[in-house]
Amino acid sequence: MKLVATLSFTLLVAAPLACGPVESDTESSFEGAALQQGIESDNGLMANGLSANGLSANGLSANGLSANGLSANGLAAASFRSWFQKNPAHSDMVMRYIVRCAVPAGQVRTFTDPQTQITYQWPGALGLAPGWASGQPAALAEQQIVSACMAAHVNKFGVTVSISVLGKNATGQIIPFTLDELQQYSRREACFFGNLFNGEGVFFGSDGPRLHGNESSSRACELSSDDPKKTQLCPPLTYAGKCEQLCQPIAQGGFYVACSWRGVTYKPLTTRVRPSEIFKCGDHVCQVSEQCGSGTPTCKKDCGCCDSER
Repeated sequence: MKLVATLSFTLLVAAPLACGPVESDTESSFEGAALQQGIESDNGLMANGLSANGLSANGLSANGLSANGLSANGLAAASFRSWFQKNPAHSDMVMRYIVRCAVPAGQVRTFTDPQTQITYQWPGALGLAPGWASGQPAALAEQQIVSACMAAHVNKFGVTVSISVLGKNATGQIIPFTLDELQQYSRREACFFGNLFNGEGVFFGSDGPRLHGNESSSRACELSSDDPKKTQLCPPLTYAGKCEQLCQPIAQGGFYVACSWRGVTYKPLTTRVRPSEIFKCGDHVCQVSEQCGSGTPTCKKDCGCCDSER
């Protein structure tokens, strides 16, 4: 299934300099293409949404939803209210992705903070956990698939990009996709698995060609070289290796139905991106994943000189 949003590029436009960037209409053309897609959903979850202040330290059970269900009753529980009020802005971000992953499209979950009287609304999209979404305690399969979905939405830069999510929901039904989707999102990216509900953590594997030295991507948590220093860019996501060595593919290929790590077998999700999400130094556009002056990747032609070099 395509999860679609618009990526806002950082275009640093300046007067001609020895290492200054040039103007480009990449942003407007990319936005036009993205808006033609079907389902609008951002996947710019900051990595700290899964960190100690979010989910991974005590597990998702800390907010009471795993036992009380992702319904009106669960959202009304004292444990959820206490968790949410500790950091409303952060909790709002986390809930936006939890609901998007677990609840089907067309449904909305609403919570009014009794202290501030602010009402938050979170729309569903993928419907990966139908039992939990209806108010039942989260089954193990639902815990794993929602955790995989949360991990797949992490973005190091907090920007939104368009991705294709493939796999099965908690009941074993294949997430709908089309041949056109596979053709558009032709770059295989990563597999995601784990369990945030019980604190086991979340993991990902590489599923396709890695980036070269002059390449980068806003999906930096998932697309990188195999350099160990570059595969641990988004804690608490942990790089586990190559998907083909960790996971069992579906018979027809295209995505994985089970991944094993440290003696535990998980239900995973697999992602793909469009080739346009791979940025190369020298195209005269300063992308969010590129740097000025010296660095890795070095893109003086794109981003110009750093202040210290001027």
